[in-house]
Amino acid sequence: MKPFFVTVPHSGEEIPSTVTWLSSHEEPVLMADVDRYVDQFYEAKCNDLSIPFIKTNWHRYVVDLNRFPEDIDEDSVQGSANKSGTHSDGFHWVKTKNGLRLMESPMTMELHNELTEVCFKPFHQKVVNQYKDLLQNHQKVYQLDGHSMPSMGTNAHRDPGEARAQVVISDQDGKSCSSSFAELVVESYKSVGFEVKMNWPYKGGRITQTYGKPELGQHCIQVELNRSLYMDEASKHPVKVKFEDTKAKVTLALKKIYEGVDSL
Repeated sequence: MKPFFVTVPHSGEEIPSTVTWLSSHEEPVLMADVDRYVDQFYEAKCNDLSIPFIKTNWHRYVVDLNRFPEDIDEDSVQGSANKSGTHSDGFHWVKTKNGLRLMESPMTMELHNELTEVCFKPFHQKVVNQYKDLLQNHQKVYQLDGHSMPSMGTNAHRDPGEARAQVVISDQDGKSCSSSFAELVVESYKSVGFEVKMNWPYKGGRITQTYGKPELGQHCIQVELNRSLYMDEASKHPVKVKFEDTKAKVTLALKKIYEGVDSL
């Protein structure tokens, strides 16, 4: 097995029965910040090539796997020492990136701890185990963390009102992986016809921060796909022809990365 695996932390749509505050929201609101369909762009090819693939079924508004459990505030969890508004799109989302309110009152600390155990820890334990397993036979292991992004920055982003590239690749400004892996990923997406930008407006998240440790042989990179490539961003439903075209391109880019890992 090659020292390469893929994670998709934000495509899940399942909501536990204990998370009652999300039940009243319509689909376009619930899907506003979910990386809907991203798992479908990677999973089949990962299976074909025997690339380990890790995803979650849980909705990111319930628990955001690209945050830390301490990324909470007094709006999201009772008893939090963090002031109101410091983590509105944190571990538990209080409002969407467009400012729509999701939570009217904070959950109990007990529920926060329960959701951490049920939703957060299993995913991250799988990632830890995957690195451990692959590092037994390889000096370096490479992780691609797959995401999606709105086509235009909102007021909650670093680039409000700015049109995004088709693909944004992030490596914490060169900290989370080797330059050779970053170059392989960038060139693989460019080679299939995508317009690519590096580290703008995203530099990476908690996943690249946590697992991108080149000094330990762990190389992690984040890849954001522009949602306008494959969906109607208002309804959050796929546009068939665009969806299939994007899937074909992502599949080919993934194959190029998989084949290129040998030379790193």
